[in-house]
Amino acid sequence: MNKVSPSELIGELIKIKNRSLMENFLLGLLTPKELEELPMRVRIVKMLKKGISQTEIAKRLGVGIATVTRGSRELKSGRFKNI
Repeated sequence: MNKVSPSELIGELIKIKNRSLMENFLLGLLTPKELEELPMRVRIVKMLKKGISQTEIAKRLGVGIATVTRGSRELKSGRFKNI
């Protein structure tokens, strides 16, 4: 099985300059569950950046603490500077 690099997806996403084209692209690419999960992860990062505790975020959003912890770990590693 061939491995697929994320750079191919990133390249396609960068090409899309229009909000409605991006929406159509994502609706075609992602499952309904993925379309729910990705914005939730962005919301988690925003809440972490506001200083809200992991436990409180998990409670408010109805997600597992492991999901919030993953976001926290990635945030600490220096990701999400643009959010």
